[in-house]
Order: sequence, then structure tokens, then C-alpha cells
Amino acid sequence: MNRTENGAAFLRLLVSAALLATAMLPLRVEAGPTVYIPLGKANEVIAVDAATNRITARYPGVKNPHGLVATPDGEYLIAGSLDEVRTQGKDQGNSYLYLIHPEHGHVMSRIKVKGWSHHEAITPDGRYVLSTHPMRAAVSVVDLRTDRVVHVIRTGPVPNYTLITRDGRRAYVSNAGNGTISEISLGNWQVARTLQAGPVPEHMEFSPDEKRIYVANVRAGRVSVVDVARGDVVRTFEVGPVLHGLDIGDDGRTLFVTSKKANKLVAIDTQTGRRRALDLSPSPYHLNVIHGTGKLYVSSSKKPVIWVVGQKTLEVEGTIRLPAGEGHQMAIVP
Repeated sequence: MNRTENGAAFLRLLVSAALLATAMLPLRVEAGPTVYIPLGKANEVIAVDAATNRITARYPGVKNPHGLVATPDGEYLIAGSLDEVRTQGKDQGNSYLYLIHPEHGHVMSRIKVKGWSHHEAITPDGRYVLSTHPMRAAVSVVDLRTDRVVHVIRTGPVPNYTLITRDGRRAYVSNAGNGTISEISLGNWQVARTLQAGPVPEHMEFSPDEKRIYVANVRAGRVSVVDVARGDVVRTFEVGPVLHGLDIGDDGRTLFVTSKKANKLVAIDTQTGRRRALDLSPSPYHLNVIHGTGKLYVSSSKKPVIWVVGQKTLEVEGTIRLPAGEGHQMAIVP
């Protein structure tokens, strides 16, 4: 064999070795955002990979979780409970927030709060968790550095849902009992003013510029559009009886709303008012836009299922069978 042939053989050997090394590398799996879902009476929280719509983890030991948030870095989940601790049939006024570490796969600690919690919100810096306590007419504030309640803020009767601005300066709490929204200054943790929100306001969502708040008026069957600066309702969208969840689509203008009694998911163009509807049965409930995926997750209040719906097509693209219970306030970690 001459020198040229030797060089060619050596080159073929190098190429073969490189191909073998490449074949031995682990395959890269393109994962989507992780969606964490509390399952209520099933007493657990699950994790779903939004790329595959498959359950990837389960976290038991959380009693009747409903509200759920994640720290901005995704390291911790904080779940609120609809149950209160009772002794000898008496209400002791105590409930828990459960601090879950997804990587470790279990509940790390419990934080005692007064009264059962409906929904949770977390400040952009990940330090404070605000929980609504409908039967206490108040919002509790837990400092995650100390795992203690540091403030209890009286808002209004039957506080339901909380939004926090991106700059972390203000929070807005819907008061289902008197048709208002309380604006809380997070600088001094006091109610700064009261906004009008329409009858029985519950779930809410900001417009992309945070100048307006879309509010589900549950029994009235409509969404009120609240101008934050003016502090009152400037527009309404009729949807259907017994509203529940709502969220804004990736396009920044489509509002998705569920009507439990009508068994419909409704998409509303907030600029033109144009409506589209999808039949979902039974009882479409909580919903979340899974940003960047084109998907929408919608739970049922009567069946252990999550419907995966295309934002543009408004068609069911798949389903996620839950192990038990029903899906409540979802937390999404990119």
C-alpha cells in the first residue's frame, strides 16, 4: 500500500470513528414548557410536558390543592388548599400552603395561613405569595424567605383572584361579594383604591399593556373590561351562563373564556368583538394559554381531563387524561 492509499485509509478510519461517536451521543429531546396542575380532591399536583402533552411527574401529599404558582426560576411550586384544619368539629381557621420542590419530587414544607385558600399569585421577584381567603374577606402575604405570613390585607367580601403587575408595584384582587377590585400598593401593603368590576367578579387577566383588566362576571355570564386608570367598566362581552376561566392568547387580542353551564369555550377578538365558540362537555373550567406553543389547556370541573385546544383553529387537538380529580389553577414554567 502506498502513502496515498495509507492516507485515504486513515481518513476513512477517522470518519468512521466520528460517526460512531455521534451515534453514541444521547438523543436531544425538544421539551416544551412544563405545566403544573393541581388536582383538587385527588390530593396531588402533576407536571405535564407541553411539547408532548404527557404527564411527566406526580407530587402527592398536597391536601385538596386549588391555587398554584411557581417561583420565577421554576425551582419551587406553592399550592394552596381548599381545606381547613378542624379539631373536634370546630373550625380552627388554619390551612396550609404547600412548598413543593419539583426536582426533589416532594413537599418540602407547609406554611400555615388563616382560612382556606382559593387562588395564589407571586411577585415577580419570587419573594411573596398572595393568597385569597374568601371566607375571611382578606388576602394573606407569605414571605418565602421566612415561610411566614407577614401581612393580612382586608380587601372586600369574598376575594377570589389576584393579578400582580410586571413591575411588582401593584396587585389587583377581585371581590366577588361586592362587585369590586381592590388595588393594593405592594410598597406599603395597603389598599390604595377600589375599582368597579361588574357583578360577581372572579377570574381576571390583564391586557398585554396592563391598562385594562378582563374580569369574568360569573353569574351575569359576561366579561367586564375594566379601565385601570379610570377604575370602572368601559365595555362588556356577553359569553354564556356560569363563566369561569379566562386568558389572553399569544396574539395579545384574543380572549378565551369558559362557560361551564353552556359547555362552551368562547374566543373573543377584543378589538372587533368577533366571537367563535367550541363545544366542550362536560363543564369546561380552568384554562391557560400555553404561550409559545399555540395551545390552550382547558380542564373540566366534572371529569378528570384536560382538553388541548389550538388557539388559532379553536379545535381540540388532543386530551390529557388525569389520574383523578380535576384541573385547577395551572402554573407554567418555560
